[in-house]
Amino acid sequence: MKELSRRSFIMGGGTIAAATAAGLAGCTPAGTPSVAAGDVRLFVPPGEHDEYYMFASGGHSGQIFVIGVPSLRRIRTIPVFSQDSATGYGFDEHTKAMMGDFTWGDLHHPSLSETKGDYDGRFLFANDNANNRAAMIDLTTFQTKQIVGPIPNLMGPHSAVFVTPNTEYFMMGTRFSVPMDGAYYELDQYSAKYDGVMQAIAIDQATGFMTPAWQIKLPPWNYDLSDAGKGPSEGWAFMSTYNSEEASTLLEVNASKNETDYCMCINWKAAEQAVADGKYTEINGQKVIDPEKTEGVVYAIPAAKSPHGVDVTPDGKYFITNGKLAPICSVFSFEKMLKAIDAKDYLETKRGIPILNYESVLEAEVEAGLGPLHTQFGLDGWAYTTLFVDSTVAKWKIGEWKVVDTVAVQYSPGHSTAAEGDTVSPDGKYLVALNKLSTDRHLPVGPSHPENMQLVDLASDKMAVINEAPIDPEPHYAQTIKADKIKTIFVIPKDPSNPDSIWSEEEARIERNGSDVTVYALAVRSRFLPDVVQVNQGDNVTIHLTNIDLDQDITHGFAINLHNVNFEVQPGQTSTVKFTANKAGVFPYFCSNFCSALHQEMQGYLLVKPK
Repeated sequence: MKELSRRSFIMGGGTIAAATAAGLAGCTPAGTPSVAAGDVRLFVPPGEHDEYYMFASGGHSGQIFVIGVPSLRRIRTIPVFSQDSATGYGFDEHTKAMMGDFTWGDLHHPSLSETKGDYDGRFLFANDNANNRAAMIDLTTFQTKQIVGPIPNLMGPHSAVFVTPNTEYFMMGTRFSVPMDGAYYELDQYSAKYDGVMQAIAIDQATGFMTPAWQIKLPPWNYDLSDAGKGPSEGWAFMSTYNSEEASTLLEVNASKNETDYCMCINWKAAEQAVADGKYTEINGQKVIDPEKTEGVVYAIPAAKSPHGVDVTPDGKYFITNGKLAPICSVFSFEKMLKAIDAKDYLETKRGIPILNYESVLEAEVEAGLGPLHTQFGLDGWAYTTLFVDSTVAKWKIGEWKVVDTVAVQYSPGHSTAAEGDTVSPDGKYLVALNKLSTDRHLPVGPSHPENMQLVDLASDKMAVINEAPIDPEPHYAQTIKADKIKTIFVIPKDPSNPDSIWSEEEARIERNGSDVTVYALAVRSRFLPDVVQVNQGDNVTIHLTNIDLDQDITHGFAINLHNVNFEVQPGQTSTVKFTANKAGVFPYFCSNFCSALHQEMQGYLLVKPK
C-alpha cells in the first residue's frame, strides 16, 4: 500500500475542530461569489412550479423535508418517525400503530425507488438510526404508509441506506456494533462478542411494502455510507467503514489510529443465493449470513483514513471512497476488483473477509482538498465532492482525476445532492450543498443557528452559488428527482367496502355496546355529522371519521378540546381515533384544518356525563 502509506493523514478529530473553528470566524471566505439577486437561473415565478423535488432528511425531527429546486422553497414536511400535531400524524390509530412504542426517530438517509438505476418516482424509503426501523412513503400521496421494526440484531442503521437498481431491496448498514443476539457482554469483550450488520429488506414492487429478508454479519467496526452498484457492478454494494481499531470508548482518538480503514464490497446477489441455498443461521427470527462460513459474499479494500462517502459512478465502472481524515478520494475500478478477487490478490483475511490489495484495485487518487465527505455526479463524467474543512465543493472529471474548479459554500458542507445525481443518468444542472453550519448567513435566532442549503449552478463553466435558504436541523442527506416523474393523486380513492367509512348523512350514527361507544361520522364543508356525541364518563370511545369532500385540497381536521386528540382526513380518507372519556364535562370538537369560509362553524360537542 505504498500510495496510501506515503500519504499524510493529517487530521485527528481535534485538528478538524480547530480547522473548522478557524474557518468560521464570522466572515465569508475571501473570493466567495455572492448570490445574485433575481438570478434567472434560480427564479421560479409565482404560480409556476420548480423543476425538481428534493427529499431531505429531517434528522432528529424524524421527518422528511420536501424542497423545490431551484427555488429552495420548502413545500411540505412529511411526518415519518415523529408525531406531528399539524397533521395529527401519530395521534390517529393507524399512524400511532405504525410508530409503535416510539414518538421520535432519527431519519438520516432518504432513498428513492429505482428502475434500471433511474429514479422512478413511486416510493421513498428512509431509515431510523435511533430505533432500528425503516419506513416507506407512497409518493402518490406523500404519506408514510409503512414502518417496519425495530428489526432484531442490528443497532443504528445509519449507513446511507440505499435501494438496489430495480428496488429489489432497501439496505441498511449499522453504525454501531453490539452483541448480535441481544445478550449482555462487557465492553472488554467487544472484539469477541460484538458485531456489525448489513440488513436487506425486500420490497414488494406493486405496493412498496417492506419485509426484512436477510442479514450479513460483519466485524465490530462502524459502518458509515454506502451505495449500490449499477451497470457492470449491479449485484454489488459498497460501504465505508471506520473504527477498524475495534475501539469501544473515546472513538475520536481510539478509532483514528490506523493509517487506513476499509471500503466493504458486498456481493448481494451471492448473499441472496446463499440464503436460497440454506447457508445461514437463524438469530432472533432473522436469516444471518456469516462471511466466515460463506465465501464470496464480502470483501474489503483498504481506504483512506476514516472514510465517509462511498459513491458509485453513473456508468457503474468505479466506486469512490472519500477519506474524511485524508485529503484524497480513492477511486476503485470494479473491473480491477473482480480481477483481484479471481487472482486471490489479498493482503490478508480478517474474520473471513479477504482484504484486497489496494494498488491492484486502485484506479486513481483525486487530490480533492481537506475533509472530503461525499461525491455527487453530473453530465459528461463530472463529479462534485464536498469538503467539510475547506468549506468548498470541488469539481473533477471521471477519467481525468484532477480538480478543475472549486466553489466556497457557507459553511462546512456534509452531503450534497445533485439533480438526479445518484442515478445512471444525472441531469447536471444544479447541486445543493447541505451545509452543517450557517453562522452569520441569516438573521440570528439565539444560540442555535439554522442549517444552510445553498444552490450551486453546474450548467456554467464556473460553479457559482446562486441561491440559499435556512432550514431546520438537519438535512443530513437528500436526493433530487425530476418533478415530472412523480404522479400524485388529489383524492383518496373511495372504498365503499371499508366497514369503518360512511358516505351519506343517513349512515352517520352512534353505536353503544356496554361501555364501548363507536361513532361513525362524516366531515363535509362545513359540518360534522353527528355534531353531538353523548357518552358516559369512563366510556371507551372510537370515532371513525370519513371526509366525503372529494375535491382536491379540501382536508378536514378533527380535534377535541382537552383530550389530546387531533388528526386530519384527506378527501376520500377514513381515519380512526380511540380514547377513554375519563373527564366529565362539555368539550367542543372542531375542524383543525382550514377548509372553507365557514371553517369556524365546523364544530360539535362531546358531552361526557359524570358517573
